[in-house]
Amino acid sequence: AQLEDFQKKLWLKKKFVVETQWCIRVGCIPEAFHAEIANNDAQHDEWVKLFAIDEIQGDLMTPGYSKTLTPAFLKGHPTLVVDTRHFDAGFTARLLEAIGDVDAQTDGVLFHSENFQALSVMQARYREQVKCIYIDPPYNTGNDGFAYKDSYQHSSWLTMTHERIAAAYPLISSNGLFWSSIDDTESSRFRLVCDSVFGSDNFECAAAWIKRYAPPPDIKGLGYIHETIFTYSKSAPFKAELLPMTGDQKDRYSNPDNDPRGPWKAADYTCRYTADERPTLYYAIINPNTGAEVWPKRSRVWAMSRETHEKNVSEKRIWWGGDGTNSVPAQKNFLDKIKQGIAPSSVFHYDDVGHTDEASKELRDFSPGLKFTPKPVRLIKHLSTISRVSGEAVVLDFFAGSGTTGHAVINLNREDGGKRKFILVEMGDYFDTVLLPRIKKVTFSPEWKDGKPKRLATPEEAERSPRIVKVVRLESYEDTLNNLETRRTGPQQSLLDTPAAHGADGLKEQYLLRYLLEVETRGSQSLLNVQAFSDPTTYKLKVKRPGSDESREVNVDLLETFNWLIGLTVQHIAAPQTFSAAFERASEKRLRLSARSGGRLKQDAVGPYWFRTVTGTTPDARKALVIWRKLTGEPEQDNLVLDEWFTKQGYSARDSEFDLIYVNGGNNLENLKTPDDRWKVRLLEEDFHRLMFATEGG
Repeated sequence: AQLEDFQKKLWLKKKFVVETQWCIRVGCIPEAFHAEIANNDAQHDEWVKLFAIDEIQGDLMTPGYSKTLTPAFLKGHPTLVVDTRHFDAGFTARLLEAIGDVDAQTDGVLFHSENFQALSVMQARYREQVKCIYIDPPYNTGNDGFAYKDSYQHSSWLTMTHERIAAAYPLISSNGLFWSSIDDTESSRFRLVCDSVFGSDNFECAAAWIKRYAPPPDIKGLGYIHETIFTYSKSAPFKAELLPMTGDQKDRYSNPDNDPRGPWKAADYTCRYTADERPTLYYAIINPNTGAEVWPKRSRVWAMSRETHEKNVSEKRIWWGGDGTNSVPAQKNFLDKIKQGIAPSSVFHYDDVGHTDEASKELRDFSPGLKFTPKPVRLIKHLSTISRVSGEAVVLDFFAGSGTTGHAVINLNREDGGKRKFILVEMGDYFDTVLLPRIKKVTFSPEWKDGKPKRLATPEEAERSPRIVKVVRLESYEDTLNNLETRRTGPQQSLLDTPAAHGADGLKEQYLLRYLLEVETRGSQSLLNVQAFSDPTTYKLKVKRPGSDESREVNVDLLETFNWLIGLTVQHIAAPQTFSAAFERASEKRLRLSARSGGRLKQDAVGPYWFRTVTGTTPDARKALVIWRKLTGEPEQDNLVLDEWFTKQGYSARDSEFDLIYVNGGNNLENLKTPDDRWKVRLLEEDFHRLMFATEGG
């Protein structure tokens, strides 16, 4: 049990962000950076490979390609995507500081991670903010990694899906929707899983997506041409968005009598009730053309009351046919007076939402020869529309595959100018070979063929393209295990080597389970070594490379990890500042900055005193300042420098700006408060540890 509890602790621990890269549209980057970007060979080569920029021909308005890129070329092609992975940390820091308001401009977040871990990390930041979730999980067909023995197959697959759907549930807004594709292999059991998370009362529909023209030619049984898509609401009563009317539907409206109110469509003037059931709807009306008295059938009375009928007469909304002599009238419903849309059906036909061949072709247009089984973009757009995803609503897909959901959200924004945001989670090796290149490509151009853009984005399409897409790579569970380190004294080891310590239930076994797991592994990097916070830029983990057994040591992104842990909506990420300082003792032995240096800190590119700040808003709407600093091992000097830097920044005079101030390392900032100041100082390491190992409530 101890071993299982320890494994569970490692599994549930929030994982470190081991890398953050920013994919930023050139049109959002200040022109002061363009020359530096144009001179980056790795970025140039990626643009040639992904966007075929070497085939761009210039014209009178737009510069063409040249081997040596120019700032003018970047300015003329604002949908080029700059990936900070090709630049050093200094450039990235300066760029993020210059852009400002980072989260507001981040239109997509891509997690390269096991999906349970990503869902766990995003809890605080996105709780009750996701309007629509769509997933396409593995169907447990024996070809998706869940080919276990029959007695275990269903339970293993169901446990996997239940854990992840339950982790996603808190992220959905009260009026949000959850959609999941599934086939018949697990559909009955899968519905029970969803019922257990959402409640059976929140089941909305088991829609059928007709995904093929015809059954496969080699089929021996019933031809399977559809998939089921389960729909659940979070809590609020679900009201579907009306779908746009098609051209065929609008063509059903005409104007045979040249009515000045425009096209109309005849509607039935009777309803399904009998005269016995609705006696007030059984009455005579007069045909004004013939003077005849017209009664409905007793088995099917008029659809409206006598008063409503008289209103229809006065408004000339009744149609008696082309010659005015029909035996039963119809009501004229005018196109410009009805709701401009149609109620969605529970059958999604490929004519309306696409089919599997269309989906495969969409992906091959980006990457010829690629074999994948994606969903069509039109299907995800259809589900998003029904879900009333508009404005800045968030769409989440935690089985993201090739990135179709992100593609669909980008297309929706380009169509209506919305600012919808998407979050995609994928752990497969194809994250870097399929998903990320697809998002970059669709950002650059809306139309592709044979791996190349068919055209450039129009100015309007460019402006509506993603501004920032953040790529977050998380530590894996295996990385956590691989970074455990035990620390044992000589006497402890000698005791464990004695014969009495061996054997079943012996000292060694009990020691390993109870002491080694909880005590000797403390301070391991993957279990949060707070001592290493003294230099936030050098906290290291050994991370396994995707698709191989090779591990490499990387610097953990502590700044980004902490932002996720506290759920910070980031407004500003400052570039690092470095200083040097000289000290002296005052007559009362109090340490102070040397008078020879003017009693001030000196900005110094190689100075030992390093600061970097993040500002934003916590989930409970408190304004927060996060201060990261490097500690020199001299606490008195470190804290004097912190106090001087804090005062120089003006923070001590702007008490109303922040409610919370986080700082790594012990400090004296509270001593700078005046009686009227309201901000509170929190030790960053304490909250980091508490939130990283919290199992409930983010």
